[in-house]
Amino acid sequence: MELSNQLHTDTGWEFYERTFDPQQVVTTGSNFMIGNGYLGYRGTLAEWDAEQHVACVVADTWDTAEPGRLTELCNVPNPLYFQVRVGDETLSAFAGATTDYARAMDLRCGLFSRRSTWQGRAPGAITIEEEKFASYDDIHLLAMRYRVTAQQDTEISVLTGIDGRVWSISGEHFRHTEAHTLGDAADLIAMDVVTVEEGTLIRVAEGLNITGSVPVHASVREVERRVLREMTFRLRAGDTITFEKFASVQHSNGVADSQAGALACVERARDQGFEALLAAHRQCWERMWAVSDIRIEGDLESQLLARFNVFHNIIHTPSHARLPVGARGLSCQVYQGAAFWDQETFNLPMYLYTQPELARHLLEYRYDTLDGARRKAERLGYSGAFYAWTSGKTGDELFPDFFFTDVLTGRPIRNHFNCWQIHISPDITYALWLYYDATGDWDFIERCGAEIAFEIARFIGSRVHLRVDLDRYELIRLLGPDEYHENVDNNAYTLYLSHFAVDRALVLYEQMQQRAPEQLRALRARIGLTDEELSYWRDILHRLYLPQPDADTGLIEQFDGFFGLEDTTPAELRQRLIDPGEYWGWPNGVAVHAQVLKQADLLQLFALLDDFSPAVMRANYEYYEPRTEHGSSLSPSVHALIATKAGLQDEAWRYFMEAATIDLYSRSKKVMSGGSFLGGIHTAACGGIWQVIVRGFAGFEIHDGALHFAPHLPARWQQFSFPLAFRDNHLEVTIDAGGVTVSAAAANQAAVPVVVGQQQLDVTPGSTETLFA
Repeated sequence: MELSNQLHTDTGWEFYERTFDPQQVVTTGSNFMIGNGYLGYRGTLAEWDAEQHVACVVADTWDTAEPGRLTELCNVPNPLYFQVRVGDETLSAFAGATTDYARAMDLRCGLFSRRSTWQGRAPGAITIEEEKFASYDDIHLLAMRYRVTAQQDTEISVLTGIDGRVWSISGEHFRHTEAHTLGDAADLIAMDVVTVEEGTLIRVAEGLNITGSVPVHASVREVERRVLREMTFRLRAGDTITFEKFASVQHSNGVADSQAGALACVERARDQGFEALLAAHRQCWERMWAVSDIRIEGDLESQLLARFNVFHNIIHTPSHARLPVGARGLSCQVYQGAAFWDQETFNLPMYLYTQPELARHLLEYRYDTLDGARRKAERLGYSGAFYAWTSGKTGDELFPDFFFTDVLTGRPIRNHFNCWQIHISPDITYALWLYYDATGDWDFIERCGAEIAFEIARFIGSRVHLRVDLDRYELIRLLGPDEYHENVDNNAYTLYLSHFAVDRALVLYEQMQQRAPEQLRALRARIGLTDEELSYWRDILHRLYLPQPDADTGLIEQFDGFFGLEDTTPAELRQRLIDPGEYWGWPNGVAVHAQVLKQADLLQLFALLDDFSPAVMRANYEYYEPRTEHGSSLSPSVHALIATKAGLQDEAWRYFMEAATIDLYSRSKKVMSGGSFLGGIHTAACGGIWQVIVRGFAGFEIHDGALHFAPHLPARWQQFSFPLAFRDNHLEVTIDAGGVTVSAAAANQAAVPVVVGQQQLDVTPGSTETLFA
């Protein structure tokens, strides 16, 4: 099937291009990338280097290159560099004659492949085939198979090894680089780098197996931060040489001896060979797809888009350690590889019902960084836990005071994402409650969850303002999900989420009293939680201002005074720009004094809290949607989700397609914004697609321990199905025009109550039930 953006798919499990577009080097490098949660390797061609944005970004390697620059994950030396020369010409997609070109990604197992025949000026065409994957069987391992076939008798030169000339967005991260040639026949090479700030030792090791020919010349040389094998081969027409490269990346933050560990990993890989390693890697993916795959019948394009987005949500989520999902994951260094609120509200929900152990990891990461949240709150004059807007290893704030640049003056813009966007903390309470509701994991509540919830409630208590004249608490000087309007009062999203967070903290307190009174006493003593504080939280719960829908229009004002701003449209504001790269928001952007928002704000509230009627959701959707600029990749999936709930199915489909194709079809509106590079995979949008399909089109929610479905089958789909995990029970759900069919695994521990419309059935272990809407 031919797709947009010069792409194709045959089965919905793969996508490929047959035309090389040099204008899309950044986009295709992201879309075709491989990864395993520990590292991400961009989908670039083997002969490319930093100029083409080659990157191997590794988790838990945060470093600040120099004072005043951003702390970000490191892009490590590239161990898969491979260059072929015919005569005095270097194989290149940008020069010579390329035919039979194809670059593909097999989503079933995360296998990148590329094939082409290349002819330079001189006789001697060659066909090359390149395959590579980031192993899930051994997360430190990258494997590549590179074949060269001669079309005529010819001589080729190969230059392959480790390229330490890395692309880094925020400066040089390595204060020391040292190359090594190891083994009697130089069969192993390595490069050690030490980071500037933390002194983290990162070793990149590489080994090579060659079959099909013997080089007539071979040597190893070090030049320009590279350690390279140089080999020459004489080939007859039809001869094929196969190179199998195995690389390991290990660092001192993750293993005791990264140098020995990387070498041992490469040696094991060389012994096993590419095919055996790929087979083990495939088995890992089979297990992941068994609990994650969304199967769609009737629309092959939708099938591919669903799998593309689920795939990227998976490969950018660390499964090996309690580490965050970055806003661009491991596709590049943009947004520093750090956690934002996206993690809890967009990425995590998929894992609640597919791989709940990963959801717990992400929440345990928030527990591990609780002290950082406490430090931030104290630094800003508050109590409790004010989580970092951008959070790395320690939970201390990584987001700079000045992020954007005024393109008209060249001066930095002071934004307040890191001090006024306080909803990050109640967002985390929302996520931990969702996790508890979906899993019943009381051990997590005792060990981590209750303490997080109490400290967030404590923060909210220190942040609210009592309006004595109105007899209510308010939240002022805020920045809501619509990031164009800063320093606003009573942002509805923040108020409702804060109310939810205080409420759930009190619920958990009561449950701890009943189920774990000794642990509660110890926790209260450790964090100094008093009866007076608990009474204060109850008062906040009773008197916190929650703006209600207008009795006539059903509208909820996004924040105090929003309806008094100029009522215009994003298109009109765009005409007022002096420079297309202007930042639209605070303090002088074109949207600041207008009813134009960057992304879903009030609609984001509806996406999280199911407390509003379809009529209210529809009224607010129809008001806010035309006024939304969608300057964030988070926005389309939220609009799709709320449109389904509001009964606007055409709108839901339009925004589903927009959200699902942000990366694959290169439809992101913000590769540059306010002078900052913002490329890479939009991981929150990827997680959002799972929510649109499962929570939107299937209408899935949990209420009072029962699974509820209110399906809206898209017109182009015949049916769709997906697995769900719920409190140690595993289900398969199928939606079609006839209703909802739920099959329960025979090994389930209990019956699961399912509700569709007015029908309710208990689906017992090993049974299948169909309910009709």
